[in-house]
Amino acid sequence: MKNRTRSLVLFISTFMLILLSSTVVFAAEVEPAVVNSERFGVLTLIPPLVAIILAFITKNVVISLFIGTLSGCFMVQLAGYNLFGAFVQAFLDFVQRALNSLADPWNAGIVLQVLVIGGVINLISKMGGARAVAEALAKRAKTPRSTQIVTWLLGLFVFFDDYANALIVGPIMKPVADKMKVSREKLSFIIDATAAPIAGLAIISTWIGLEVGLIGDAFAGIGQNVDSFGVFLQTIPYRFYNILILAFVVFSAVLLRDFGPMRKAEIKARRGEQELKDIAIDEDTAEEFEAKSGIKLSIWNAIIPIGTLIVAALASFYYSGYTAIMAGEDIALKAVLTESPFSFTAIQQTFSNADASIALFQAALFASIVALILGVCKKIFTISEGIEIWIDGMKGLIITGVILILAWSLSSVIKELGTAQYLVTLLSDSLPQFLLPSVIFIFGAVISFATGTAYGTMGILMPLAIPLAHAISPDMTYIIMSTSAVLTGAIFGDHCSPISDTTIMSSMGAGCDHIAHVKTQMWYALFVAVLTILFGYIPVGLGLPIYIVLPLSIIGLGLLVYFIGKPIDEVEA
Repeated sequence: MKNRTRSLVLFISTFMLILLSSTVVFAAEVEPAVVNSERFGVLTLIPPLVAIILAFITKNVVISLFIGTLSGCFMVQLAGYNLFGAFVQAFLDFVQRALNSLADPWNAGIVLQVLVIGGVINLISKMGGARAVAEALAKRAKTPRSTQIVTWLLGLFVFFDDYANALIVGPIMKPVADKMKVSREKLSFIIDATAAPIAGLAIISTWIGLEVGLIGDAFAGIGQNVDSFGVFLQTIPYRFYNILILAFVVFSAVLLRDFGPMRKAEIKARRGEQELKDIAIDEDTAEEFEAKSGIKLSIWNAIIPIGTLIVAALASFYYSGYTAIMAGEDIALKAVLTESPFSFTAIQQTFSNADASIALFQAALFASIVALILGVCKKIFTISEGIEIWIDGMKGLIITGVILILAWSLSSVIKELGTAQYLVTLLSDSLPQFLLPSVIFIFGAVISFATGTAYGTMGILMPLAIPLAHAISPDMTYIIMSTSAVLTGAIFGDHCSPISDTTIMSSMGAGCDHIAHVKTQMWYALFVAVLTILFGYIPVGLGLPIYIVLPLSIIGLGLLVYFIGKPIDEVEA
């Protein structure tokens, strides 16, 4: 396998060199993106294609993004150097792009808030807060229906991280599900359906930094300085897959109707024929979210830090936006803040003008201090131990920071090469406008399914999707729905991919055979994905307003579950 991978990498590199050696070399003019787009033509697609192909081959997004970016830097440097000199300069160019990405205050704030939120989550886990809430809710599960609903609610509660969801909810609900004769396959599906889908929607999570960062960088690529967090909020109603998969779990649980392989698994569980084998969870992974031994579990150990994080985030957003507006030149807006600072308009405008990266970093840092004080006062840990726990929580999210820096670097080189301009020229007249969001969703799903990573898929597609959508239609609503298609497509592919971390952790957390989890879940994920396109992206692409499309898609989903699904309660022992 390793030899085949090396051969493929060598082939791609050699092919790229042969193609590039035949290009005409001349100095870039005032607008390098336009010049390079005309100069390289179809070769401007090499950096994203290299990243995608290597992601398929290596299943490693870091290597893929690095080599993809390096190939783009090599193409840029061909303008003034021979092949060997271009290689050297390409490496130096990559280093500079990475440094420039991290030197940007916005980007630095995004990376810092991702790391600090990881620290807060680890403090809450070690204090047993999340486990205490999970156990309190688990006591309310008295029937198969309520067991599934409680598992769903727990998944919503652990909104801040998809890994934490799988490793906290699974072990808590597994004995309850076994007692209520809910299959391990159904349990692992509910856990998986409330992991990445809810973390990708949450305004405070380990995902928010990546999503907001990529959105801001992609809009900068088309020369627009937008409120990235505001754009993120506007994409939420268009996240059809995330919303519909969450609704699907509720409909299936309340109606007690299933179909496909999942129904067979549920029937076996109801009849007591399910083989209950515990799947071992990796000790290091499980320990990461395990409460410190010997402590008294309390729901306040979760409510106080998370509540602080949310309240502090709201206050930070308001303050950041307020100071930005008052330092600006909009006299009418200043008057609104002065006369009625807490009116709906004032709050809306302050949030729109806030620096999300700084606001979330401030909130996460303050919540970290509160969590540390709480743990020390309750004698759960000393201040030194608390800081170590906080820092340990950051370690698991360093990979997110690395992916962000690589994605920003790839985005900058794609922008300079004019890849988006070439795609716009190629597709703007040939692709029907209403189909673009659906095409983006499908393409993102394929990449994410094959690579097992939503993060890497978002990093590759976002800098291409937004410029293409803007070129086809400058309408902001259209760009937002295309942006949401990148995020939801990546999450759908990740959700049903057998090599995805969250898919594996969900099956482990529920004690379910991994292949059985993938086979039973796949039908449901594909079913919701088809409805996402037919009831979601195609209608909004045709111009139907979201306030009509979203409710109708949810109602349509419920009706289909009722008529396609068959009742489970009829076969109960």
